[in-house]
Formats: sequence, structure tokens, C-alpha cells
Amino acid sequence: MATWNIDTAHTSADFVVKHMMITTVRGTFENVTGTISFDPENPAAATVEAKIEATTVSTGVNDRDNHLRSADFFDVANHPYITFVSKQVAAANATTAKLVGDLTMRGVTKEVTLDVEFTGTGKNPWGMQVAGFSATTKVNREDFGLMWNQALEAGGVLVSKEVKIELDVQAILVTEAQPA
Repeated sequence: MATWNIDTAHTSADFVVKHMMITTVRGTFENVTGTISFDPENPAAATVEAKIEATTVSTGVNDRDNHLRSADFFDVANHPYITFVSKQVAAANATTAKLVGDLTMRGVTKEVTLDVEFTGTGKNPWGMQVAGFSATTKVNREDFGLMWNQALEAGGVLVSKEVKIELDVQAILVTEAQPA
């Protein structure tokens, strides 16, 4: 089984939530790191460990980003990372699978299932073998202790409970140094 390091420069971890129940707010996290053990010939044996710096949350609005970093949401002072550790892969075919694992946010761990697509392999301009993956899932943010909200005068709430997570990952094959 080959080991691949997540390429931080070519990986994105994004989220989508409803605002005021009528519009969509998108955000992203930077500095996604981790490893993937993967063999395209045996996708069911894959494993993933990933870490995201919660402090890097960005929605393009500084005040909102600072609120998301606060104890009302991610509480980055006490929980600076979001992590994922896979437990099981159910490959549907050569390019799609369900990846089950433990997602930890704000010190709370819950099992989630990611819909994963293997998008291929190739060599980058520097001669390194790379692999691409995309994944999506939906979580209830309140399951992870992200409880803050505000009731709206017309009914509903300011921030939806459901959060869609979208990942696009490029990983670089780890090659062992050849003995001299």
C-alpha cells in the first residue's frame, strides 16, 4: 500500500451553510495536512488521516471569521484543529467509495461518511507522482457543539444546522530514498 502526503498547496477544505435560511455562505480552511494510504488496485484498503487548522477559517468577511474562531463556534483557542481518521472504506467501483471515519471538531468526535471520488493520478511538473480525490458530506454542526444561533423575526434562524463539507485533495506519493 503506497503512502501519499496531502499537498497543502493543492488541497481545499470548504463548507457551505444557509444564512437566514435564504442565502448561502461559503467558507474555507487552509493548511490541510495528513496522509493517505492508497492503492488504486485495492481502494477498499485505503486509510486517511487528516488535520485542518481551524484558525484558518475564512469566509471573506473578517468580523464573521473572527466570530467563527470564537467560543461561539470553533473555539480555536482551545481546539485549534479539526481532524479526520478513517475507519472503513466501501468501494462502489474503481473511482467512487464511501469513506467512514471519525471527524473531530471542537473536541467532539462523531462518525461521518464521506462520498469520495478518486479523480486519477499523474506526474506533476516536478516529476512527482500525484493523486486526486474529491469528497463531500453533510453534518449537523450542533452535533459538534457549535450551538450559537439567533432567531429571526420572520421565523427561522440565522445559521442553518446543516453544513455541507466539500474537499478537493491532491496527494503526493511518498518515495523512499534509494540506498547509496
